[in-house]
Amino acid sequence: MNPFHLNLVVAWLWILLGFLSGLALGLGFHRENWLGGYSSFKRRLYRLGHISLFALGAVNLLFYITTAHVPASGAAWLIASRAFIAGSILMPICCLMMAHCPKTRLIFGLPVLSLLVAASATLAGVLNSSLIAFPSPQP
Repeated sequence: MNPFHLNLVVAWLWILLGFLSGLALGLGFHRENWLGGYSSFKRRLYRLGHISLFALGAVNLLFYITTAHVPASGAAWLIASRAFIAGSILMPICCLMMAHCPKTRLIFGLPVLSLLVAASATLAGVLNSSLIAFPSPQP
């Protein structure tokens, strides 16, 4: 089994959660003062958390696809895999926490740092790869 299969699972789970959170948010968006109004801090953070589910689901999917086309082994790849998953879990949680307790804004650095580590480790793995195995086009 691909050691990065968990990233694929997280990718599709996060996309599903993005749809479900969109449904939940969509039930209240028609009310003008819902979550403090359209431009309120709380509503902006709810939207950010919702969009982060799709975006980080896509990032995990792209990471999984990358590992299928680039010889991916070693510590950097494992660090990247786990850091993408950690960032994906932490981002919507931090958005929700900050929406209700703005003083927790410093915790927002946790998912950002995790995602920076993941992207850097992935880039290092890609740059260190001597062969990128893209499939040949089929006639």
